[in-house]
Amino acid sequence: MFKDNPRGDLNGFLDAGSHINGELHFDDTFRVDGKLTGKVVSEGDLVVGEQGEVDAKVKVGRIFVSGVVRGSIEASKRAELTVGGKVYADVSTPTLVIEEGAFFEGNCQMQAPTSQMQAPTSKVRRLPVSGDGP
Repeated sequence: MFKDNPRGDLNGFLDAGSHINGELHFDDTFRVDGKLTGKVVSEGDLVVGEQGEVDAKVKVGRIFVSGVVRGSIEASKRAELTVGGKVYADVSTPTLVIEEGAFFEGNCQMQAPTSQMQAPTSKVRRLPVSGDGP
């Protein structure tokens, strides 16, 4: 987890035995080891720990799942399911990593980063092939 440098320090933490029902917004990184129900919105990183349960519409930059996530996930950069992680959700992301021992049930829509979605500007030139006319 966080192999390609996290965005920043931990903004918040929901510990085991705690439950939040509502809408969560944060800047950099938030870790869930309790239960979160509702909606999550951030350009940062959501970490769902081994004891964490998220039942929500999640829209984040990156998500790392070692616990359980239900609902929907839109990760603009990356979604990673680690060993023991369980996702029962539709996922939309340009990068999906599912480690051996993780579980995924749902649909996945892979989206290319915006820089790769542009049509090529170079023209294709047909080279003559042996047997072609003059």
